Formats: sequence, C-alpha cells, structure tokens
Amino acid sequence: MNFSFITKRPLWQNLLAGIVFSIALVGVFLLFLNVLTNHGDYLTVPDVKGMHYDSVTAELEQKGFEVVIQDSIYVDTIGPSIIIKQSPEPEATVKVNRVIYLTINCVVPPTIAMPNLIGMSFRNALLELKSVGLAMGDTTFIPDIAKNAVKDQLANGNAIKPGTAIRMGTKIDLLIGSGIIGEEVPVPDLFGLSYSDAKVVLEVNGLNTGVVLLDDNITDTAAGFVYWQNPMPYNDQQMVNQIRAGQLLDIRLSLLKPEKRPEANLQP
Repeated sequence: MNFSFITKRPLWQNLLAGIVFSIALVGVFLLFLNVLTNHGDYLTVPDVKGMHYDSVTAELEQKGFEVVIQDSIYVDTIGPSIIIKQSPEPEATVKVNRVIYLTINCVVPPTIAMPNLIGMSFRNALLELKSVGLAMGDTTFIPDIAKNAVKDQLANGNAIKPGTAIRMGTKIDLLIGSGIIGEEVPVPDLFGLSYSDAKVVLEVNGLNTGVVLLDDNITDTAAGFVYWQNPMPYNDQQMVNQIRAGQLLDIRLSLLKPEKRPEANLQP
C-alpha cells in the first residue's frame, strides 16, 4: 500500500489530521453509547402498591421497566398477589429499563405450628394469635372456675393440639371459662391433707382459704395437716354440705397427720 500521501505532507498536517480523526472516532462512540444506554431517557415510577401483580406487569414492561418479585409475605387483610411494597418508590425518576422490585402478598398462606393457648387469659390468647398470624374466630363461654381462661382451642369445629401444622390466617375458636361465682359447690373434705394440698383442693373447687388456726406446737403452716374445717363436709344427717363458689373455708392445722376424724361439732 502506498503511504506517500502521508509522508509527502508536513508533520503538522499529519498531527492535525490524527487529532481530527480521534475526535470524530470518540464522537461516534459516544453517540452509539447514548443510543445503547438510552442516555437522557428517564421515566417516572408509577405507584403500583395495592394493585394486583398480574394487572400491572404488562403495563410496567410496556413503559420500559423490568419487573422482579423480590419477596412475598402474608397479610391476612388483603388478597393474594397484591403488591405490598415497591422499589424504587412511586414518583422516583429513573432510566429506561430500570428494574422495579416488588413485594407481594402470598398466593398460598404459609404453614405454622399451632401455639398452645390453653390456660392463657383471653387477652393473652388474642395477642398470641395475632403475633403468629392466626385469626380470632368464635368465642364460647363455659362454666369453669378459671374465669376468662382458655379451656380449649378449635379450628374448623375440631380441637387442635399445640404443634399441629396450620395455615396462617386460619380462624381459631376458643372455649373460655365463665367462672362459677355464685353457684353452689360441695364442701370438699380436707381432713388429713397437708396445708399445701388443701389449698390446691380449695382452688380447684373455686373456694378460698379463710382463717388458718395453728396448734401450739406448730409455727410453720407448710408443716401442718388439716384436722378441722369450717364448714364441715357433712351435716348432722351425713348429707354433703353446699357452699357458694368464692366463699372462705377456715381450717386448723396440727403438726402430726391426724388419724381419727373429730366429731362434726368439734370447735377450735
């Protein structure tokens, strides 16, 4: 190839030609780069929160966005596939082909382990249901000493054991103790029981400990045994006495466990 057209020119002309060519080359490169990267093309991010994922995907892509599901969580107050969160936020200005990340509500609720609500107060049971994503169903009050305490837990009408797999959002029905204050219950027989055991029996029957009398040789109620109570478990006709739930029952304690029951009319 003949390069005489270069060698015959003065050096300054060749340098100038090289500079002009380099500038032109860079200009062409930047022009194609702007075309490839859509330089100068910006879009405003629309607000799609609260909309169904399927209804907005095609529209977003048509406007020049890419759509990616970043996460899915479960919220029982909205429908499946509803958009909960988006990034970038609405009204943000971004380049064409920018990815919009979406967080949507689960189509199928996740499975969790059923908590143990039995024995909890009604209020605590409500808080526990909410914390694990379960819903409050019907409440049924039943006669029971433990007022406002959960006696059983049910799902779809059947008792459900703690640890059983259950879908989030499921409604849980509760059986709640209504208390039996004012109702009559048989007077329990405490004879020969330790003080601690007697207190348990009284609590189970919805009764309260009244006056506790001690023999001279006993200083600690925990070491005592019941040998007298008022009211007595039986009347003069050997019929079971009745007492209203919530009332007091007085007892007397001895250091030794009694073997012979005193007469019904024995007084302290």
